[in-house]
Amino acid sequence: MKALLDYRNTKRRHWLANLMIASLLLLSACGGARLDPLAPGDRILAFGDSLTVGVGTGGDSAYPAVLQRMTRIEVINAGVSGETSAEGRQRLPAVLDEYRPDLVILCHGGNDFLRRQDTSATKANLAAMIELMQSRGIQVVLIGVPEPGIFLSSAKLYAELADQYDIPIDNNTMADLQGNASLKSDRVHLNAAGYQQFAEAVLALLSEAGALP
Repeated sequence: MKALLDYRNTKRRHWLANLMIASLLLLSACGGARLDPLAPGDRILAFGDSLTVGVGTGGDSAYPAVLQRMTRIEVINAGVSGETSAEGRQRLPAVLDEYRPDLVILCHGGNDFLRRQDTSATKANLAAMIELMQSRGIQVVLIGVPEPGIFLSSAKLYAELADQYDIPIDNNTMADLQGNASLKSDRVHLNAAGYQQFAEAVLALLSEAGALP
């Protein structure tokens, strides 16, 4: 009888342990910063530099245009080629005043890296942009941009900012795209296929965070 009770207790402990593991995995899968669902008539603003403009392909193939076709939500292309984060920080208030977006996709900082500018200044500029948008009740998602190098990966400041301000981030796609020559039009910019994949990644980010169904 004792042996039977010990066996049952052992099975029960194993079952509880497996249940706890499954619960932790579920919580992990559902983790991350969340967004409020976008409503009909809401507006998305894509704010950035030449990677937002869509340099390397026609305007209809830039990622904001592709994203608009996929979501049927207005996506405004507010990219400026060659812009640094300091310049973007100065430009942002007027852009927000003009378009009054409900959500902003922030993809900025690449020109800072190409010009070897101080990354702490880049981080401060991006932080100021995020704080401004959040102070206006605008939702923000962040796109990590890689620093130049042999092994491309997003600069660590992006993950730090996403954690600090509790905003969704795609920290891998741009590095992956930049490392694939078949998806680029030149050393820096993407081609139509590259921007298509970029838009698909942003769509996945928005969906996973709850902004889209």
